[in-house]
Amino acid sequence: MRNVKQTDILTGSIPRQLLVFFLPIWFGTLFQQLYNTADTLIVGNFVGTNALAAVGATGAFVNLLVGLFVGLCSGAGVVVAQSYGARDVDAVDRQVHTSLVFSVVIGALLTVLGLLTAEPVLRLMGTPDEIIGDAALYLRIYFLGMIPQILYNMGTNILRAAGDSKRPLYFLIVASLVNIVLDVIFIALFHWGVAGAALATIISQVASAVLTLRCLAGSQGMPWHLAASKLRMERTILVAICMIGIPAAAQSALYNVSNMMIQSCMNGFGTDTIAAWGVYGKIDFIFWMTINSLGISITTFAGQNFGAKQYDRVRRGTRICLAMAAGITMCISVVFYFAAGPLLRMFSQDAEVIAVGVEMMHVLVPAYVTYVCIEILSGALRGCGDVRVPTIITVFCVCGLRIVWLLTAVPVWHSVATVELSYPITWTLASLLFVIYYRKGGWLKRCIAAHHNE
Repeated sequence: MRNVKQTDILTGSIPRQLLVFFLPIWFGTLFQQLYNTADTLIVGNFVGTNALAAVGATGAFVNLLVGLFVGLCSGAGVVVAQSYGARDVDAVDRQVHTSLVFSVVIGALLTVLGLLTAEPVLRLMGTPDEIIGDAALYLRIYFLGMIPQILYNMGTNILRAAGDSKRPLYFLIVASLVNIVLDVIFIALFHWGVAGAALATIISQVASAVLTLRCLAGSQGMPWHLAASKLRMERTILVAICMIGIPAAAQSALYNVSNMMIQSCMNGFGTDTIAAWGVYGKIDFIFWMTINSLGISITTFAGQNFGAKQYDRVRRGTRICLAMAAGITMCISVVFYFAAGPLLRMFSQDAEVIAVGVEMMHVLVPAYVTYVCIEILSGALRGCGDVRVPTIITVFCVCGLRIVWLLTAVPVWHSVATVELSYPITWTLASLLFVIYYRKGGWLKRCIAAHHNE
């Protein structure tokens, strides 16, 4: 049996280990977001408001499909983290090979799905006629890059599950630089518009996938050795991945379905509102990448320590991560609230777009803190293998209640602010339920029993 190099996740200072693991993920997510942010900046400044609105209108649909495979990838990450924490080298090796084959299959399916449904979904969302052509073109090109995008995400989940959060960051830095350079060439110099933005994104995704696969193939001291002969989908491993990944994917998908309904509501307020909502989404992502990075950190931390049977350390890590998340969120909220105008002007010089965007930010930014418990507690639960109840809470409280609000409240009080209020209302309720469920403690006993029965 090969020797596994254990990380300090199992033994080191909890705050330090969470922070050390969090920072590379955060910077990695930042550079990943630069894919689309660079598109938005260059399209907004070199093409115009209609093109900016077209790219913005695709966000909800992209996030829906991307959320599906990110959820599936998280299942592989949890399974690998638990086996790695338990020092089960052979299991990790088989899990890695199964995960990579699974990525290619899912990527191919999502490519076909995206190509076939791009324009019909945009029309269903009420996308204005003047931008639907560019929006559909952007999506069709974008979805050609699904396989490399999923391979990258699966590969980085595997590396992070083994405690390596630094190399995914390096790969994304390279890929982001590639995207920015190509955006300038394709849009500013060649004038290819939204097609150039999508093409630049695809090429950068291929670059990140190639780097990740080379890293996996040549990793020293890790409990796997990639070989073509071992690339197969083992049924038991696939089931274990799907038991965690499918609920996470369904949760993300339903979450994004509700966001698509929000996009549809925003589409009814005109092009300026669509553009402002798209731009705000690029700024808003700073918060989301921060909270999601902390969620990934606690998932890996909980997974490895759960696999090593250090259950008290799982609880202590969760409490510390909650405190870190709350503090960071408050800082982000203060900056975003008071710097809304300057931040929006980075993406657009249209006065009406900026005015609408400032109003949007002043409604939503103060409510960020209500989401903290959802991300951190669900991450800890997922790391221990508990996905059923977190999925139920998210689906019915966040997604279901949000849809009810959009269908009932928005027609009565028809305003952008009413649409936005669907977020803090649902976040608050879901957070309360997560806190109650987590504090009851029965979930940990069930996870331990299920793990012993595998």
